[in-house]
Amino acid sequence: MILRIKRLAALAAACLLPGLGAQAAGNPEQIVQSLRFDSRALQHKKPFGAVTAGSEVRFTLQALPGVEQATLVVAQRRLEGNQDLIEYRELARLPMQKQTRRGLEQWSVPYRFGAPAIYGYHFELRIAGRPYVYQNNADPVHWTKEAGSMGLGVAQAQSAQAAQPLRRYRQTVYAADFKVPDWARDTVYYYIFPERFRNGDRRNDPQPGRDRYQDKGVELHANWLDKPFKPGTGDGSDAVYNNDFFGGDLAGIIEKLDYIRSLGANAIYMTPIFRAASNHKYDTADYTQVDPAFGTNADFARLCAEAAKRGIRVIPDTSLNHVGSDSIYFDRFGNFKSGGAFESAKINPASPYAGWFSFDASQAEPDRQFKGWVGVLDLPEINKASPAFRAFAYGNPDSVMKQWLDRGAAGWRMDVAPWVPDDFWRAWRAAIKAHKPDALTIAETWFDASKFFLGDSFDSTMNYIFRNALLDYAAGGDARKLAAQLELMREAYPPQAFYALMNLISSHDQARALHHFGYLDDGDQAKLKVAKQRLRLAMFFQMMYPGAPAIYYGDEVGVAGGDDPYNRATYPWADQGGRPDEALLAEVQRLTAMRHALPVLRHGSLGAPLYLDEHVIVLLRQDGRRWAITATNNAATPQTITLQLPPALAGATFSDALSQEPIQARQGRLQLTVPALFGRVLTWN
Repeated sequence: MILRIKRLAALAAACLLPGLGAQAAGNPEQIVQSLRFDSRALQHKKPFGAVTAGSEVRFTLQALPGVEQATLVVAQRRLEGNQDLIEYRELARLPMQKQTRRGLEQWSVPYRFGAPAIYGYHFELRIAGRPYVYQNNADPVHWTKEAGSMGLGVAQAQSAQAAQPLRRYRQTVYAADFKVPDWARDTVYYYIFPERFRNGDRRNDPQPGRDRYQDKGVELHANWLDKPFKPGTGDGSDAVYNNDFFGGDLAGIIEKLDYIRSLGANAIYMTPIFRAASNHKYDTADYTQVDPAFGTNADFARLCAEAAKRGIRVIPDTSLNHVGSDSIYFDRFGNFKSGGAFESAKINPASPYAGWFSFDASQAEPDRQFKGWVGVLDLPEINKASPAFRAFAYGNPDSVMKQWLDRGAAGWRMDVAPWVPDDFWRAWRAAIKAHKPDALTIAETWFDASKFFLGDSFDSTMNYIFRNALLDYAAGGDARKLAAQLELMREAYPPQAFYALMNLISSHDQARALHHFGYLDDGDQAKLKVAKQRLRLAMFFQMMYPGAPAIYYGDEVGVAGGDDPYNRATYPWADQGGRPDEALLAEVQRLTAMRHALPVLRHGSLGAPLYLDEHVIVLLRQDGRRWAITATNNAATPQTITLQLPPALAGATFSDALSQEPIQARQGRLQLTVPALFGRVLTWN
């Protein structure tokens, strides 16, 4: 924002030069180029960011003299599915009023937003008799179909814009009573894929020749340190995906709770643990039972109880969008004889689960008689409108969602949230919060998640925008691109959700960070060394930024791996012959300890970057009388910068949070050297 303010100041100063205003008034191109609206600057939009329902927002657009007419156009967005449908319904066209100040014209109008929703807005102008549009910029937003990171926009002739989708600014309006559990912003997650974390009970390992994967066999790795199998690669596996097992289980997680706590994590998020045929367990066979290869329902309760003794919460994961074809609900392979809706590949109208699915009996081939999620026949899609399914999932007093909360779960992470209708999530949230008010609700959403933060569905999301932007930056990308993505979320998300975001770096659905940083798990030690330096930078940023950092199991000791299944490798326990990187582990522990020791990093306010260039991003945080300056540098060499501080810090003596080195500000300025591929946190109170 500071850089943009400087540009505006320079423009205003130029307007005061003799004759320039008159010259510009006769030059439409100069007038168009002078148009300025920055959605993050209070002189253009007040108040900042997301607002509660019923709030009035004032919009002000600046330009050199010569604009003949300016109109604010407000619309309400409809978004469904994985951005499959995006529509805007126009609500208002508001004439803007002109004032002239210091040689600039300011066109302003207030608008009072109604019910919680995502709204869009843009400006239409007339200059020299021609129509123009001032709209959002064209910055791509990771995984998000609508372009534009907000902030400073762009002007375009309406005739040129007509051939392109209109890039509206977006305004989040949320319910005034939207509350997120207070503990969320203090969380550091340890993110576990249970089958690959730790084998604590070999008696429950899946056994070839005994256990089945649908209508096929299973594979069990004899060596814990094997790579996961991938059919067709010549690794000796069979031709079936997701049927190879290592034996990880709940007993293994319980066994390593002290390790998880020593890492600095105070919450465990784990991918599904319910009975299912696959190693990933998203193909649910029975929502009411822990998978036998993972243990028992009593083991889950024991995990939650033992974790609680160590100050650790447990958040499970499941999908309410689809089940497994090999399940008691569908039973395509006849393994359960449970009266499934498609038992032994035949439609069963008498099944108690028949209404959970949509069938087409006119098709002769079984594969065409039902719908698999995104075409995957192993995952029959649930009819989420089914009253019976809704009662089973969350409505009944003993619904599965409530059962697991009663066994100790601290909340839910819900798979593929965008594919489930909004009215389902509204009723689901109401049931969850009525049963356990401080339960945390987390959506799996890869794109801009604003629509889920209106107060009626989710508290948080897996923050893939953060992940992608940070990985690009830590890999050497422009810090200004990182800042644009982060600033979008700071503006678009209500603060209670923004401070609770699950800020991940690696995941079970994407290649691990080390792979992204150039190490291809090929033994190249030079590349591995640099990749670990970049991972250290990313984790530093993760720990000093608002939100809840999520450490994907094994990242903290240098586990590498590309796309699925290699991103789901086992943790390299020393007692299994592994060689965890103890130095990297100690560094991660140091960073989590810094975060826990400094509430300002978890609770402190955040404004626009205090300093920003190609390599360095500096942020200023305040929590009451406590202040922090955070700086990161993705260059291969140290960078020395000079910061202009706010008056309250004009003569402050800061302390480096990691080295305790004192650093003195002088006359409102602070000279700071940021180390290569790392960062600094300076505190003052």
